[in-house]
Amino acid sequence: MIVGLTGGIACGKSTVAQMLQECGAFIVDADAISRSLTAPGGAGLAPVRQAFGDAVFAPDGTLDRAALAKIVFASDEKRAQLNAVLHPLIRQEMLDQTALGQKQGAKVVVLDVPLLFEAGMQDMADLTVCVYAPQQVQIDRMASRNGYTREEALSRILSQMPVDEKRRLSDFDLNTDQPLDRLRLEVRRLYDSWA
Repeated sequence: MIVGLTGGIACGKSTVAQMLQECGAFIVDADAISRSLTAPGGAGLAPVRQAFGDAVFAPDGTLDRAALAKIVFASDEKRAQLNAVLHPLIRQEMLDQTALGQKQGAKVVVLDVPLLFEAGMQDMADLTVCVYAPQQVQIDRMASRNGYTREEALSRILSQMPVDEKRRLSDFDLNTDQPLDRLRLEVRRLYDSWA
């Protein structure tokens, strides 16, 4: 079973992915793949430099993620350009890791993808799960986790497909604005229905 896990920023996707991993799922993390592709020596650096130029790179040649984020969160066009560069590379690595998980005998492989629907990657999964939380909870989480102002948090929330739309497109949804032990029980029930 291949499960696509998605949700809005600061909705608790990483928490749910960790709980699924504790249940026995093999996790394929699109954000981790993206970071490795843009880490020193990563396959994504040359195409990012070609698309955005030297301004998004530090003098030592590493990607200046803050400079890049400032550009892509200010422009839908620039964000689409970055996605066009990175998404094919991310997709291929996700396919490779999914095959590895299946080869290792995992009954459930979870594709942890924030932009599952936006990137058209839902076709890689047998079913989809959206995690969600009220917008104010998202803002509060980003403020405490990342130090973002309300405006910065809202900018990131609004740059993604609305969570309600992701919920509508998904087979299951999980509200993470609840005690962790209760969420863990819900996650376990879902996992057991797939494994």
